[in-house]
Order: sequence, then structure tokens, then C-alpha cells
Amino acid sequence: MELFEENVKIRYSEMDCDLVLKPAAMLQFLQDLASDNAENLGFGYSYIVKNNLAWFLLKYRIEFNEYPEGLYDLTIKTEPRGYNKIFAFRDFYIYSKDKCIGKAASTWALVDLETKTMANASEVLADNPYMVQHEKREGDLLYGKIKIPETFDSEKIYNIRYDDLDVNKHVNNANYIVWALEPLDFNFRRTHRIKILDMVFKKEITYGCSVTSKVKVDANTTTHILINSQTGDELCLVNAEWTEI
Repeated sequence: MELFEENVKIRYSEMDCDLVLKPAAMLQFLQDLASDNAENLGFGYSYIVKNNLAWFLLKYRIEFNEYPEGLYDLTIKTEPRGYNKIFAFRDFYIYSKDKCIGKAASTWALVDLETKTMANASEVLADNPYMVQHEKREGDLLYGKIKIPETFDSEKIYNIRYDDLDVNKHVNNANYIVWALEPLDFNFRRTHRIKILDMVFKKEITYGCSVTSKVKVDANTTTHILINSQTGDELCLVNAEWTEI
């Protein structure tokens, strides 16, 4: 199947003080492209909402040859990689002109909004000609395992704002990377660029709650955990490998 692609114009509001693409903006680009492609292929928002379902992102693995810096145009391509009994899979390719500078793998689940349980993806998607049984390929990105540290170096707490919510009335997943990275030292962020990013989304959080973000720094690797401050539930785990500049 031909890759679905979109040319992205990077705005100054999506760059940091060094003209580096903000990680949250990057995740928004991927999510929006996935949503548009799913809609075009018949298993997007307008289809699933009629069946009282919602797509939930579970995992990302993103690898960069070059992190977008000082760039104003990107081309992002995506393709659905099919499904197994429970999960669906999608890949992304990030280009600067004709050069591939990054790749991403993602895992998704369909959730029944009434029962709050995962739907059987193979049953929901079985009649769609653009979604087939998932088959591995040589060169597929492999998700890294995230080990939670026993101690952390710093933490911050954030209150959920109305503007943090998405169409499913829970926090948009791009916010998680903002909260996860914020406890890092200012100078660390200015002198490092993301090389590899693993994210595991475990639970949703809604308006009226707060999030505790903790980070452990080990040279050029950082491990992050987001926790519901009220319940203690783990919301998201992040492991980042950085390139020092």
C-alpha cells in the first residue's frame, strides 16, 4: 500500500529557544497524520465513534538519525501495519527534503467507551481492506524495555488544565512528553538532542487531577515516570537516549 504523507510547515511556536522542534509538536504531527490517514481509510474517528469506540495510543519507539533543528519543512509519511487480536500497529517516517531523519513505530488499542475495556481489533477491523493481519518485517524498530529507577533526581507537579484535554475528554498524549521532560535541567535540554525515545502510555487522566513527573538522569540517558498525584497510578513511562552537542 502506498504511504500516506503530509508536508509539515514548522512554525516558530513549535520550536524552542534554539530553533529545535519541540517534542510535543513532533508527537502532535504524528498523531494528526495517523488520524487523517485512519479517517481516509475508513477506521478513523467518524467510524469508531458510531461504534462507541476510541483509539488509544499505547507505545511509541522513535529513532532519529538527526533531530529536527533549524528546519522549517518536514515530510512525514505513515502506513498502518495491520493488527493482531488486540492491538493495531502503525509506522512513521520523517523526512527533511529527500533524507529520512527519523522513524517511529507505534502500537494502538481500540477501547469500548462504555465498558472501558479493550475491544477485539481483529473483529472491528476484519472487513476493512486496508487493515490486515500484522506481519513483522526486517528492519522493524524494536521497543525498548523501560526499567523504573529506585530513586529519582528531581520531580515537578502539574495540574490538568481544560486545554490539556482532547476529543475523548482525557489528556492528549502529547502533553505527557512536556511533563516528562520538564524536570530536566535547563542546560541539559539546550545541550542535548533526542536520539531514541520510548514511551509507554498506561492510564488516562482527566480534568481536576494533577500529575507528578519524576526523572532519573544517567549520563545521556534519562528515565521518566508520570504518576497520578491523587491515586498513585502510573500514567506513562519514558526512556530517552540523547546526543550531546
